[in-house]
Amino acid sequence: MAEQYRGVKFVTEMVGMKVPSDKRIDRLIYWCGIFDKKGLAPPYDGGSYGNLSFRLKPGRGNFVITAAQSGLADSTSLDRFVEVNEVDFDRGVVKASGARNPSSESMVHAAIYNHRPEVNAIFHGHCKAISENAERLGIPITKQEAPYGTLALVDRVLEIINTPNTDGMMEMRNHGFISLSINLDDAGKRVLRTLNQC
Repeated sequence: MAEQYRGVKFVTEMVGMKVPSDKRIDRLIYWCGIFDKKGLAPPYDGGSYGNLSFRLKPGRGNFVITAAQSGLADSTSLDRFVEVNEVDFDRGVVKASGARNPSSESMVHAAIYNHRPEVNAIFHGHCKAISENAERLGIPITKQEAPYGTLALVDRVLEIINTPNTDGMMEMRNHGFISLSINLDDAGKRVLRTLNQC
């Protein structure tokens, strides 16, 4: 872990308290459990180093993501998930609805969804084995390190989002991996396959 978690760094505007409701949340809960059991999102006091999301409708920018300061092991009920409705990158503002704040990496997820319309699920975690073997496995790595939850990190991710081999996995330098795919199960299975190759 490059930086200890210190909370959300963007401005959150909660536009509603309604928690998301979508049948795919059951699969998101399943993958939160897998990430926790496999150590892919290590816990800290009150949360986990990792976040998972899925796009609500093809071609749209809104998505469901795990809540900030919410451990993946505890993400078993709807109130642990937040719908991100809109992100204003110029102002660093995330508009969301739910019972909690959205994950600190909501801007990174939003940027990927905006730039990759075929991507419908994004899983971010921290795994020493994957990080240490990323180069050997041909996983693109951001050129520079950037603090979590910032526009600088968004910029680093966007620098490599469309490079060759960024079809499914990328590594944020000293900040963990991202798996992106057309659906939740494929994003999760890709992480497990990558872990098995380490």
